Amino acid sequence: MSERSERLAALLRERLGATHVEVEDESHRHRGHAGAASGGGHFRAVVVSPRFEGLSRLAAQRAVFAALAEEMRGEIHALSMTTFTPGEWGARGNGR
Repeated sequence: MSERSERLAALLRERLGATHVEVEDESHRHRGHAGAASGGGHFRAVVVSPRFEGLSRLAAQRAVFAALAEEMRGEIHALSMTTFTPGEWGARGNGR
């Protein structure tokens, strides 16, 4: 995990009470892209948080974007994510 990925993962744990976070820096795949030229990175994330309970998938993703709002203004150009509640994550065979 890159230093930027680790920092973003730590922010998601802190700001969303996430119990599991994976952040992959995919910026190297986007060299030459206009957003990459400005320094903003491309990231893919998996976020598991009890705060997603009762939220639609879209609302959970909005919560992630809100948690990283400041970083979205510069450090992050693009963020692809998958969100899960702890129950959904466990049902997929994770955390056992």
